[in-house]
Amino acid sequence: MSTAPALRVLPVVLKPEPDERLTSWLGRLARLYGMPIEAFLECCGLPRCDVNDLEWRLGGGEGALLAARTGMAIDALRAMTFEDIMPYARLVAARGSRYACPLCPACIQRKATAFPWSFWCPEHGVRLTAKGGGRGLEGLSEAQLMMLDLNVRLGAMRLANWARGRDERLPSVPQLLDFLTTRYRKSSPPSLAEQPRLSLQARRANHDFLTRPIARQALLLVVPDYDRVAPVLAKPVRFGLFSLAQGSLLQNYALAVGVGRLSADPVGYSAAVLLASDREGEERLRETLRAWPLTSRRRIYARLRRLRVAPSDALAGIERGRAGQKGGQSHKFRFSQSHNYAPGIS
Repeated sequence: MSTAPALRVLPVVLKPEPDERLTSWLGRLARLYGMPIEAFLECCGLPRCDVNDLEWRLGGGEGALLAARTGMAIDALRAMTFEDIMPYARLVAARGSRYACPLCPACIQRKATAFPWSFWCPEHGVRLTAKGGGRGLEGLSEAQLMMLDLNVRLGAMRLANWARGRDERLPSVPQLLDFLTTRYRKSSPPSLAEQPRLSLQARRANHDFLTRPIARQALLLVVPDYDRVAPVLAKPVRFGLFSLAQGSLLQNYALAVGVGRLSADPVGYSAAVLLASDREGEERLRETLRAWPLTSRRRIYARLRRLRVAPSDALAGIERGRAGQKGGQSHKFRFSQSHNYAPGIS
């Protein structure tokens, strides 16, 4: 009975970088030995294997073969995979790096950069930038970023915990994203504030752009900084989790801010969005909120009622104040004369 020859350890094995992805490390090894990645996996005893599949499902057999060929411990190999990410969250993980670190070598792909809620390099601590000329955070000043980072870190923590099945807070992360990406009012063309300065001739040439309806989502109200700096045609994001899966760096940053703010004050922000909505938008938002806990909805609608009566209360207070001034003057006059009359007569 013949047995397959035991795999020998490769003469040179590159050390994995901190937080490096399995696909990145195996790709560097393949380039070191001048092989395509498929040929390298075959030399490791893994013919017809997809390297991206190994990153998600590194079984005991595959791990043992890679460990025997590279001299790495199986636990160290699995640390480079995404085995701790829940299946429902794999939609939002990119095959490659979403963003780029200005200090990391181009050949290194870290696990953190696969996720839309990672905005700092885990190795260098610097802010990540958009890849391939995509929309980044250039429109936000450093002072704005410092303020928004407080919400971003809270939102990113919730998103990361949710992806690993550790977030049990309500409303859940998908429910918050559904709310943020729901339209709060009817789609409308760019407002004058959103339009660039154009000559009459340019306006005629760009008539389609100036009259194209743009979706107005709750995200714009929860994160007004995003509304001010995002290009008008790029403001809308996909609905729900797809917003993270396919969003730009700027969009995902705004979504993380929104998740952080809604996590800190779901009642206040939700009620404010409902207050600014038109009738159809409010119906859509109420339908989205039906998935939220009943206690949260009751508090939101109670806050909304108070917000709606607040302007009329303020107006009534002004009127009462005016009447009080007049009444006070009249009362003072009557009081100064009333000593001449019998008690009870004014």
